[in-house]
Amino acid sequence: MTAPRLHPIYAEMPVTIFEEMSGLARQTGAINLGQGFPDGPPPPALLDALARACAEQSHQYPPMAGLPELRRAVAAFYARTQGLDLPPTSVIVTSGATEAVASAILAVVQPGDEVLLFSPAYDAYAPLVRRAGGVPVFVALRPPLWHYDRAAIEAAITPRTRALVLNDPLNPTGTVASAADLAMLAELCVAHDLFAICDEVWENVRFDGHAHASLLAQPGMESHALKIGSAGKIFGATGWKVGWIVAAPQVAAVVGRAHQFLTFTTPPMLQWAVAEAMDRPDIAQSCTARWAETREHLLEQLTREGFALLRSAATWFTCVDLPASGIALDDRTFAQRAVNEAGVAAIPLSALWEGANAPTHIARLCHCKPEAMLAEAVDRLARWRDRTA
Repeated sequence: MTAPRLHPIYAEMPVTIFEEMSGLARQTGAINLGQGFPDGPPPPALLDALARACAEQSHQYPPMAGLPELRRAVAAFYARTQGLDLPPTSVIVTSGATEAVASAILAVVQPGDEVLLFSPAYDAYAPLVRRAGGVPVFVALRPPLWHYDRAAIEAAITPRTRALVLNDPLNPTGTVASAADLAMLAELCVAHDLFAICDEVWENVRFDGHAHASLLAQPGMESHALKIGSAGKIFGATGWKVGWIVAAPQVAAVVGRAHQFLTFTTPPMLQWAVAEAMDRPDIAQSCTARWAETREHLLEQLTREGFALLRSAATWFTCVDLPASGIALDDRTFAQRAVNEAGVAAIPLSALWEGANAPTHIARLCHCKPEAMLAEAVDRLARWRDRTA
């Protein structure tokens, strides 16, 4: 007797590279600089807010679109930090940013629609587009600057193109779209009547001294852009899985109807705590300041040991040019050997790429870790490289 047939999209799909490398780190006892998460606890003020919420607030279903207090706090946060004038009805609270991406895609993409994705891309985008019946169309960004090329984007747009997904700041490269890039992308979206699903979870994790600028703020994008944010990235509490999507109220309402049949809602105690933290600028600022310190520490350690780094301005990640660092391995081989032989987990950039001509010489390391852990990881990698070179 044969078993019923499972869906081929998932039956044939490997686990995500983040789960793979974290699993190997757990099995081998390696230092995990692969999957992006801080090793320490969230800020004490956030934990205090959670304790009060657990003791004083309801533990029952909150409204599907999110607690009114959190929707208001998110809108106020963007007004204060990015100058966006948004009503609370523009905000839909989701169980993490990946669920927000899924809700946006389900609300926008119909079978046969094409969706532009920029490689390298977070690995959830293409499967979600396909699951909605859409067709991912990849536009390559090239190292070391990862610029958005207008001619390449225009060449990829067809009458079937429905949307594009913009991850800015960009994971895994840590780069940020320029003002000219944002203006160009907005022009194309308006001219071709495209939705822009803007994954901006790293908006508050910037180290270049500039405030984040959203594609949503560009002229004409009020009804075209769906902006996604994450409390996990702002406050270093990735396991809380509190995210949101922001769009024009009439667009947000449709996204909410997709969201209601995914997770429906998010734990209310976490929402209360995040709402309180969003209203206190010092909490988020302290997180970013701490990550700036650990980032600088990793950059100094890597540079001292002769590793060649690609320029970045944001996110928890630093990219290493392997051949320029004296490592004659492709990125996937490097990642497999480094976790098993050097005791350090990393992410191969090519794992976040679909299509031809993927760069295979770049590895991503996570810097939001304690300084002693980062120093030990770099020392292990340097000694392993010198033994195997």
